[in-house]
Amino acid sequence: MDYLTIALPKGRLLEPAVEMLNQAGVFTSDVSDDTRRLVFDDPDRRSRVILVKATDVPTYVQYGSADLGICGKDVIDESRKDVCELLDLKMGRCRFVVAVPASSHVTDVSGLGFNSRVATKYPYVARNYFASLGVQVEIVTLNGSLELAPAVGLADAIVDITETGRTLRDNGLKVIADMWTSTARLIANRVSYRARRSDITEAVQRLSEVMAGQ
Repeated sequence: MDYLTIALPKGRLLEPAVEMLNQAGVFTSDVSDDTRRLVFDDPDRRSRVILVKATDVPTYVQYGSADLGICGKDVIDESRKDVCELLDLKMGRCRFVVAVPASSHVTDVSGLGFNSRVATKYPYVARNYFASLGVQVEIVTLNGSLELAPAVGLADAIVDITETGRTLRDNGLKVIADMWTSTARLIANRVSYRARRSDITEAVQRLSEVMAGQ
């Protein structure tokens, strides 16, 4: 059976993504990341869900292992993979921000000194942002615990995503700039979008109808 394969991210976006697919009738089987299963089939809808790390969703889609994928705009922009962005799903909303220690005299990005170090999980996004403002900084790439970097002198500031800002505040940081807002997007493989245009267009239409009714 020729399944429409959808890559979904493990973590905070998985449950709302599955719920939206269920409501749209695109995929109606149960999915859980509490098991070791990574592939879930829905023979009635001729669709399949594969669970992957959030940052890997665009890669699976670009190389055709998945026809569709759901992931944050932050992941899409940082990955720079060649995919079709089809629909803003309006969920998983978070902000890209620049934050510094609460005790810092810096109140905006222009106050960062020449070649200040900025720690981030998003080096491409961060580098472009500071370049667009004409602010020269050194980007330090980390994979976790960004809040620790300023506390131990590794960085003068961080670039990260946040939903409420609470984690930043709890770790003695203050936001000095809102960069932009990221939400979950539906993306497609470019070849699949041409070869399975009818199936994909129907999925987009069904998801759009669910969003319109919410």
